[in-house]
Amino acid sequence: MSFRITRSLSGMCLAVALLSSAAAHAQAAVEKIDGGIVKVRSAYSVDETIARLEKDIAGKGIVFFMAVDQAKLAADAGIKLRPSTLLVFGNPPLGAQFITSNPQAGLDWPVRLLVSEDEAGVVWASYTDFAWIARRHHIADRDEQFRKASSVVESITSSVGVK
Repeated sequence: MSFRITRSLSGMCLAVALLSSAAAHAQAAVEKIDGGIVKVRSAYSVDETIARLEKDIAGKGIVFFMAVDQAKLAADAGIKLRPSTLLVFGNPPLGAQFITSNPQAGLDWPVRLLVSEDEAGVVWASYTDFAWIARRHHIADRDEQFRKASSVVESITSSVGVK
């Protein structure tokens, strides 16, 4: 009986350790850093990440304005830069809600999503946290709209995020 209980406890401890490890891995897939930046670790290459994000944005009927290949611009200036592309997109009726509350919020609209590769070769999709944007611009009368914007960008970045 004692052997069976010990074995069961060992199995449960192993299961808890594996779940804890998986949770820690999942937490590492999304990082919030100072300055209101949210980084989502991509499971794909830079090019595949960009393609998947653009497809998800289009699938949601969101206006895609442009992609700025920052690494190419740097190379054209004789500067070596790891892969870095800025995607600019938005929903004008939603974005206008923030700007009508505080015109300075136009500095953060439309939405910008940076796809970059770090020194370890890990690809990230980074954006500015919408709650941080609300605080930055002292916008207190658009909570529902900020929640919606947060939900949408979380959905978009989940299309590339490590599971």
